Parts: sequence; C-alpha cells; structure tokens
Amino acid sequence: MPQSRALETVVGLFVAAGLGALLVLALQVSNVAALTDRDGYELQARFENVGGLKVRSPVKMGGVRIGRVTAIDYDQERYEAVVTLRIDRRYDRIPVDTTAAIFTSGLLGEQYVALEPGGEEEYLADGDRIELTQSALVLEQVLGRFLFSQAAGEEGP
Repeated sequence: MPQSRALETVVGLFVAAGLGALLVLALQVSNVAALTDRDGYELQARFENVGGLKVRSPVKMGGVRIGRVTAIDYDQERYEAVVTLRIDRRYDRIPVDTTAAIFTSGLLGEQYVALEPGGEEEYLADGDRIELTQSALVLEQVLGRFLFSQAAGEEGP
C-alpha cells in the first residue's frame, strides 16, 4: 500500500507540473504578460486605414518588438483612425521624423506597426505624434484593382 501511495504522489506532481507548463505557455502565446507593461511612454499615429490592426498588436523597429498598440480610436473630424502606441521606456531615442506603417507578418499573419527611424537628432517624447504614416495594405483592394485593370486591358481593340 505505501508503494501505491508514493506512485500516486509522483503521478500527481507530474500532472501538476504539466498543467503549470501549459499555463505558462498559454500566457506566453496570448501575450497576457504584456498587459502589465506600464513602464513606457505613449505616441500617437494617424492612419487612413488600419486594416486588421488590433489593440495589443506589436510595435516593431528593425524587426524587434519595442512596444504595443494600446488603443485604436476614430477621429470623426478628420476621418482617420488614431492609434495609440506604448513604447518601452528603454527605447527612448526615436527620431521625430520617424515613419509608421502597418505591415502584416507573413502572408496571412497578424498585423503590426513598423517604425522606420528618421535622421533627426531630436527624439519623440511622451504624448508626441508620428506625422509620417502609411496605412495598411488591404488585400481585397489590391486584388480588386488588379482584376479591374486586367478587365480594362482586355476590352481594348
């Protein structure tokens, strides 16, 4: 009987460790840890179209995640989407002439905001706005334009 109890204890510990590993993996995949990233500064960027960009999407510079999207709002006066970005405090040397564009990871991957640094020696600070932006490339619009141009080209004499 004591040997059976020891085996049950070992199996129970193994199952608990497995469940703990699954929990850690789930938190890493869902980026829940990023919700606690309060240390940083906010920037804003305006886009005509944000495509499938979501709150908590990454903000990358040179392919490295330097922050997250914290809010996406719509400006009814200017008819533009206003995207709020939270940049990690350690990345505090982003030039004021930096450009922001919305890209897609891979063919069908998630969308993210890519920052391309400019050459100015003055840096963006908390609450500043990125002036130069490029909206998301909407696959349906590109495909529609291509098909329309193909159809128009075939109608010629």
